[in-house]
Amino acid sequence: MPLTSQPAGSPAANSGIDAVSKAIIEQLQEDGRRSYAAIGKAVGLSEAAVRQRVQKLMDGGIMQIVAVTDPMQLGFSRQAMLGVKAEADLLAVSDEIAAIPQVDYCLVTAGSFDILAEVVCENDHDLMLLVNQIRSIPGVRSTETFMYLSLRKQEYNWGTR
Repeated sequence: MPLTSQPAGSPAANSGIDAVSKAIIEQLQEDGRRSYAAIGKAVGLSEAAVRQRVQKLMDGGIMQIVAVTDPMQLGFSRQAMLGVKAEADLLAVSDEIAAIPQVDYCLVTAGSFDILAEVVCENDHDLMLLVNQIRSIPGVRSTETFMYLSLRKQEYNWGTR
């Protein structure tokens, strides 16, 4: 289940995540393989209590634990961000874009683009096919492709503030 930002007033936005759950999240952001026992020691809970809280956070769509890979080393030599201008229902268009397997990140924005979609493809030919697929979605007015030349930073440890 992909994570999505929830609007204010939604159940996830009002979930009342306490300081201990935030500390657990921060522990896992530092090292997603950290044991529940080690996390429990750091936050003052038992291993079982940490396991329950982590499961609740995952079930609630508040977090997910995944392996972050380097696409280049897995044979995906082309990454790009696509800026999309739409003339129809932005949520419907963005949902259709998000359903495409090569799209790993999709969001509705304010600014010169209505939708941004990060894509990972094996090569330029596959990227071209993907761009054409997105351009053919009803309601897409135009796209602009920003090809990644060098990934300089990719981190997911911003904490919980």
